[in-house]
Amino acid sequence: MIAPGETIGILGGGQLGRMIALAAANLGYRCHVYAPEADSIAADVCAGFTCAGWYDAEALAAFAKACAVVTYEFENVPVAPLAALGDGALHPGTRSLEVAQDRAAEKSFVEALGGRPAPWAKVDSAADLAAAIARIGTPGILKTRRDGYDGKGQWRIMTPEDAAGLDLPQVPLVYEGFVRFDAEFSVILARGADGDVRFWDSAQNAHKAGILSQSVVPAGDAVQAQVDAARALAKQVADALGHVGVLTLEFFATADGPVFNEMAPRVHNSGHWTIEGALTSQFENHVRAICGLPLGSTELCAAGVVMDNLIGDEAHDWPAILSDPANHLHLYGKAAVRPGRKMGHVTRLVL
Repeated sequence: MIAPGETIGILGGGQLGRMIALAAANLGYRCHVYAPEADSIAADVCAGFTCAGWYDAEALAAFAKACAVVTYEFENVPVAPLAALGDGALHPGTRSLEVAQDRAAEKSFVEALGGRPAPWAKVDSAADLAAAIARIGTPGILKTRRDGYDGKGQWRIMTPEDAAGLDLPQVPLVYEGFVRFDAEFSVILARGADGDVRFWDSAQNAHKAGILSQSVVPAGDAVQAQVDAARALAKQVADALGHVGVLTLEFFATADGPVFNEMAPRVHNSGHWTIEGALTSQFENHVRAICGLPLGSTELCAAGVVMDNLIGDEAHDWPAILSDPANHLHLYGKAAVRPGRKMGHVTRLVL
């Protein structure tokens, strides 16, 4: 058990790290961010900041020495250099990163546990893509196996002719068939080192241009009917990984049951509603888990919750948002507003 007053290291300097640090501060911890980018909105609220590259073993070792435990706020941290942190210093561990960083590895891992992703195939060449389309059909989505998020690194293929004219990037890819679904939802859990698992209510999610737009709790009937099966798979994944911290799995609710979409071994955008809407937020329970503290209750503290992301210029509407006293506004402190960039979110409780 890591006592309040100690320092938590956070790999990555974005908004998720910022919200982890704010939750940690409420429990009496200090936080130290490690990130390659000098402009870090997480570091703005932390006691320490190391700006160095992921492959700087000396800087990583010094960072780890200054921290009682280290966690990460996104899954694209290179795994190999994390050996410099030392054994047992990182929660969740590198196994969770290895699986979640590669879409093919992620799908294979979930399938081995009995989960069901969309039909998929590895693609390393134009011939592979043609074979995948012949087997799976169109429409489908071609995705990079690594690094893509919020609709980046993805190409919709509506017909075989679309693929014929595509200039394939020279990176490993996967092709996924489209899934007919009634709703999208996420299962977010916190798992302690002792194996204790707590689930939050599953949010029904809506996306625009591949970016999460809104999360609503409670979800509709189509989702509610499939939450138990999705939770069972999520727990299997967490246990198989030996995961310590928050873990998120995204699903499609279909006529044939839940279809696995992707996982994130971390706190998640679709769980931001938990800051005001649950007795213990995803950020606080992540801190509790990695520090060996008892997990807090994940029960709702309102009849329902609606969370809307503020994308790009929508963040400029903060005066109107704040004019409604029921709104809880979270701005992330990003200096530059860009189309498609998550600038903040607003939460409303349904009482």
